[in-house]
Amino acid sequence: MKKASMSASLSTDASISYKDYRFPPDIISYAVWLYYRFPLSLPMVEEIQAARGIELTYEPVRDWGDEVRFADR
Repeated sequence: MKKASMSASLSTDASISYKDYRFPPDIISYAVWLYYRFPLSLPMVEEIQAARGIELTYEPVRDWGDEVRFADR
């Protein structure tokens, strides 16, 4: 059962285009994962990324999350 859920997430990631983004795909996916996996606000995700040395505002995280959410439809 775990393999099926992993393959579903991989197919979702494959449909997302990271072209023309300032940050690499792993940073984008991590920020979106934090936002949807844990009950965190967008500024809290921004703070967690800042603690890792990644300077960004919460607006890109919101945009990335919207793109992921609407890609499933």
